[in-house]
Order: sequence, then C-alpha cells, then structure tokens
Amino acid sequence: MRIAIIGAGQVGSRLMQLFSTAGHDARAIGRADMLEAEISGGDVVVLAVPFAACADLLPRLAGALAGKIVVDVTNPVAPDWSPLRLGEENSGAEEIARLLPRSRVVKAFNTIFADVMTPEKLTRDGQRVTCFVAGNDQDARNAVAELADSAGFGALDVGTLPAARHLEAMAHLNIAVALSGGGTDAAFLYHHARH
Repeated sequence: MRIAIIGAGQVGSRLMQLFSTAGHDARAIGRADMLEAEISGGDVVVLAVPFAACADLLPRLAGALAGKIVVDVTNPVAPDWSPLRLGEENSGAEEIARLLPRSRVVKAFNTIFADVMTPEKLTRDGQRVTCFVAGNDQDARNAVAELADSAGFGALDVGTLPAARHLEAMAHLNIAVALSGGGTDAAFLYHHARH
C-alpha cells in the first residue's frame, strides 16, 4: 500500500517507520511545496498535523484528496493540551470530514502516544495496543484496520465517524493522565473476553 503522511513530526515519523517495516511504501511529508505531488501517489493519506492547522491546510488540498482514504490522527487540543470544546454533537474528525467532503475520512491512531509507536512497545503482556477505527465508509475502515494490524497494532472497528467523539475524549483522558505524572509510555488495550 502507498501511504502519504502529511506531517513529519513524532507521530508522522513513527507511523512511517512502522508502515515501512510492514512492507508498505510510506512517506512522511514535512514540506508544503511537496504536498500535492506526494498526495497524488498515495492510496491512503494520513493526517498527522496539529488539528488547529487543518482549517487552513485542508481546503487547499481538498481536490488532491478527493476520493482518497484520509486517516485523521489529530486531536482537538489547545496549546496547553487542554481539550478544545467542539460541542457534544461534533468531533474534530467530523469537522475534517466537512472540510473534505469528497474524501473518505477515517479516525484512527489518535488514542496512541508517539512514544508507544515503536515495535517493542506495541505489545503489552502479550496483547497488541488497540487502534480504534471509525469512519462512515466500511471499505475505508477495513483498509485502515488492515493497515493498523499489519503495522503491529490491534485494530478495532468502532463504527461510523460520530464514534470519533468518544475516541477524542479517550485521547483527552490519556493526555490528562500523562500530564498529571503518568507519562506517555501508556496505551489502551481493549480486551475481548472469549467464551
């Protein structure tokens, strides 16, 4: 799979390494003048930039992203890492989907700290770190879940895009725990009881 990652910070770089190790053609793009050319060659485009940058960035890229699976890794946070209040019937992912009406937006990887996105930290006590996947397009959700599984995560399909409201709240909780002294070497593990 060809993956273009918009953003070459910690999250974008770590995901690029994991995807590349899994055999995908993954590139993290940090320069604005290269965005459209790299995006056009990607089967999947991962949005790994601050949520606050999306309102300005995405309308300019809407044409290039039309028809593509766009994976939203962002979380709506203020500069001090506190949650941005978007309303109970809204989420950052849904706002991004409104900015990209011709793209297939999938929320994933947003509940996972960059510190955890390494091969040695993706398994905890024999269980893979959970990557929750939400989106309105089932085929797009399946593709992102397969990508996450191939990279070493344990993908869990949680349904349509409004589920991102819960995933972003989980990320806010994760950040709050980290800021209160819990650190960022922590991850969600969703355990299915087998009968």
